[in-house]
Amino acid sequence: MDGEVAAPPPHSPSPETVQVCTEGQLLKDGRWSGQVHGRDVVVFHHQGRCYAMDRICHHAGGPLQDGDIEDIAGHTCVVCPWHKIKITLETGESLYRAIDPATIKQRPPKTRWTSKGVKQRTHTVEIRDRNVYVTLSNNEQKVDSDYYYSEDYKKLVSASQRGST
Repeated sequence: MDGEVAAPPPHSPSPETVQVCTEGQLLKDGRWSGQVHGRDVVVFHHQGRCYAMDRICHHAGGPLQDGDIEDIAGHTCVVCPWHKIKITLETGESLYRAIDPATIKQRPPKTRWTSKGVKQRTHTVEIRDRNVYVTLSNNEQKVDSDYYYSEDYKKLVSASQRGST
């Protein structure tokens, strides 16, 4: 399934909603990745729930479809395989371990999981008639993972391709 470009099925209720795979495929593989309207998306199925988000990690472009799923402080997260960035599947928040300032002189100091805020764009995923559908987010508030779909990034990639030929 990886790398396939999804197309809207003829019976799709909205042109923005795209069938990406069957429910059976998602349950078997646990994840699907491909493009939806030109955006790289990954869909995860974990403990009976489905989540969709940008496939490219906000931090440094890592492949989230290859990341492990872990429970971090009560949040289901994907761990980017490149730099171990933890991203909540439900909201796209990036989590890190912050040092409790009151324990700074202790060895080791106490830490707690803290949010950096929403860094990864999440999308709507639903299962209907044994098929999995994704609707891209229409939230206009920018998040860090949007960079990989910006004109600046496209120019950077284009320039690096020209330089390598």
